[in-house]
Amino acid sequence: MKKESKKEEKKKETSSYSAKDIYVLEGLDPVRKRPGMYIGSTGVDGLHHLIWEIVDNSLDEAIGGYAKNITVELLKDGIVSVTDDGRGIPVDIHPQTKKSALETALCTLHAGGKFGGDSYKISSGLHGVGVSVVNALSTWMKAEINKDGGIHVQEYKKGIPQYNVKKIGKSDTTGTKITFQADPTIFQKIEFDIKKITDHLRQQAYLTKGIHIDIIDARKDPATYYGFYFDGGLKSFLHYLVSETEQIIQDEPFYVHKEMEKIDIEASFLYTSDVESEEMSFANNIHTTDGGMHLTGFRSALTRTLNDYARQNGFLKEADENLSGDDVREGLIGVVSVKLREPQFEGQTKARLGNPEARTAVEAAVNEALKEFLEKRSSDARRIIEKNLLAAKARKAAKAAKDTVLRKGALEGLTLPGKLADCSSRKAEESELFIVEGDSAGGSCKQGRDRRTQAILPLKGKILNVEKSRVDKMLLNKEVRSLVVALGTAISERFDISKLRYHKIILMADADVDGAHITTLLLTLFYRYFRQIIEGGYLYIAQPPLFRVQKGKDVRYAYGEEEREKILKIFGGEGSVQRYKGLGEMNPEQLWETTMNPENRMLKRVVIDDAVQADKLFDVLMGEAVEPRKKFIQAYASTVRNLDI
Repeated sequence: MKKESKKEEKKKETSSYSAKDIYVLEGLDPVRKRPGMYIGSTGVDGLHHLIWEIVDNSLDEAIGGYAKNITVELLKDGIVSVTDDGRGIPVDIHPQTKKSALETALCTLHAGGKFGGDSYKISSGLHGVGVSVVNALSTWMKAEINKDGGIHVQEYKKGIPQYNVKKIGKSDTTGTKITFQADPTIFQKIEFDIKKITDHLRQQAYLTKGIHIDIIDARKDPATYYGFYFDGGLKSFLHYLVSETEQIIQDEPFYVHKEMEKIDIEASFLYTSDVESEEMSFANNIHTTDGGMHLTGFRSALTRTLNDYARQNGFLKEADENLSGDDVREGLIGVVSVKLREPQFEGQTKARLGNPEARTAVEAAVNEALKEFLEKRSSDARRIIEKNLLAAKARKAAKAAKDTVLRKGALEGLTLPGKLADCSSRKAEESELFIVEGDSAGGSCKQGRDRRTQAILPLKGKILNVEKSRVDKMLLNKEVRSLVVALGTAISERFDISKLRYHKIILMADADVDGAHITTLLLTLFYRYFRQIIEGGYLYIAQPPLFRVQKGKDVRYAYGEEEREKILKIFGGEGSVQRYKGLGEMNPEQLWETTMNPENRMLKRVVIDDAVQADKLFDVLMGEAVEPRKKFIQAYASTVRNLDI
């Protein structure tokens, strides 16, 4: 009884949440002056960050064991409400500000329960700025708190309270409801994307198992409802990440959930027959896109434990070299999530976890659990090790192929590969590489280009579909090999973005089915093997005109049917209209004027908004399995006019 009494006493101490737990650091004024400093941008990502900040507060309540339900509702006129059944923001008088703790938390930057004390052991808020920033960037906000037997309300305009916190009724429940309307003078456009919201909140539901997250889109009648609840946590997340084209080689996913060194650790993985891998890491529910110490610990444990098992069970002989990290991660779909008291994020985007203790804790937890998993599930263990050994064999073959390509590139020096017409400039920041379909168009581009800054690489026919090929086979393809050497970055583990020879790489193909296929094959190559080039903003798709409209000596170009009709209207309905079937139909002057001249041309920058969705899409469109691709085409053929990757 004595032990239980102490436990209850400690729980009472740590679960108290009142005005004294709100810590004040500075005022709200800077937020409206420099919103980008607090939410990243005033574009679409910054707008949605407002929702994330409020939801993060509700998730913190859920992680602490105080909330079970979160509801996000999208209303008309850009109004959003977020409701939870947690403890409710304190409403009593704050000892430092002499105002209600609710007003203090919502109207003072860096005032909240996460900067000290025991109210929150773990916080999911990325910047710690929370609801006060949302308040500052909203034309209107309303807070409704169920706490201490009452319903308490306060409203704000641009962060300024309109009246003191008032009690408007009785309540036998607890929780917080925040309703806000983003300020159109701050944000470029007030339009919330339901897919972006559902994707983000689905991910949060996976990471906080046992929490119910409901989304109501009431902007149109009838309203649309979405609900997420995953009792399996990361195991459920894994099955979401695996595309229907991938064959799982394990009977059961590996899973561990335990606390070590005061860090809550959850990790799960499974292997597929694919050669691609997907690893996702999270710290306090924040997606650490650049990994960090927790991911390093996971990888170290995986490599060491699988090598130990392979040697102890005769898969690796004494003379054999160890499996490498790349060998054991081929075909791996894995997620690692940690929750810790004081996360240290590195870099401008806070996308990397720097806590050294996270590495040792994750490594120890995964190492111990994986040993047990391999011993208990011998058939899974055998299939995993055989997959690793096959990857090691392919790695050695690929290394030989890559070494051949790299030696070839070094010997060729400034002449570089094949038909490349290089530019004279050696400054990557001003150099452009046009990857052009066919010799005919390549010839016109070479004649029409700016020779100082523009290089031309014609490709003959369609390149290899790298989605279906390993690196060694890929590098035997002449066209792919030429492109790899021309880029200058090398490939795979030798890839070095600092050696990229051109800071604009422009895919230029005909505006027909074959041209679209070639562009897709090239996008697949860049996404799978040169993703940093895309992420760095160096990859573009040229937009050649579809029509040339002429009336007398007046010549204009149209990039779509609507623009063509507008030009014809300007010409009084007269003119001779030429429809370009391919780049080769344009002479060098026309290509320069419409597609290559930086003063006139239109380029589409290739971006990856969601790596997981992009990965799945490439698997479906370019992978081995026919049935998922057939379903995709049947579903979207009638609606998709222009597919953005």
